[in-house]
Amino acid sequence: MMKIRGVIGAVLAVSIAMVGLSGCEKKEGPGERAGKQVDKAVENVGKKVESAGEKIQDAAKDAKK
Repeated sequence: MMKIRGVIGAVLAVSIAMVGLSGCEKKEGPGERAGKQVDKAVENVGKKVESAGEKIQDAAKDAKK
């Protein structure tokens, strides 16, 4: 009888904790969305700058030949 009470108590405790934690989930606000868009834009610019740098290096190598 004691084991069943312990198991039921543990299940209830875990269930309450899961319900409580799911209620704490924070929705993404406009500032966070804007920040993510800025991050993506910076990443894209970085890729393009890197690509341009590689093209310049390739052109410089070809000019030395």
